Amino acid sequence: MRTLLKHPIGQATTELNRWVFRASHSRIPEIVGLAKKIRRRRPDILRTIRLGYSNARLEAFNNRIKVTIRMAYGFHHVDNLIALVMLRCGGLDIRLPQPAI
Repeated sequence: MRTLLKHPIGQATTELNRWVFRASHSRIPEIVGLAKKIRRRRPDILRTIRLGYSNARLEAFNNRIKVTIRMAYGFHHVDNLIALVMLRCGGLDIRLPQPAI
C-alpha cells in the first residue's frame, strides 16, 4: 500500500483494483478476507490517497489530548478540562511576556 501514495489517483485506483482482484482469487483465506475488507472500504482508501491523509496526524492529536487529560487530573469541573484541551489543541500560538533586559 505504501507505493500507492506515490502515484496519481488514477494509477492508484488501477493498482488497488488489480491487487483486490488477484487477492480475491487467492487460496489463502486471510488474503481473501482482506480483499473483501478492502473492497468494502475502497472509496475511503482512495479518498485517503487523494487527500494525502495518514493516520499519524490523528494519532498524534489523540496522544496530545490524552496527555492533556493526565495533566488535568484533579480538576473539579469538566469545563476546565475542555478549556485546557482547546488551549493545547486549538492551534493558538500564545507567547508569554518576556522580561525586558
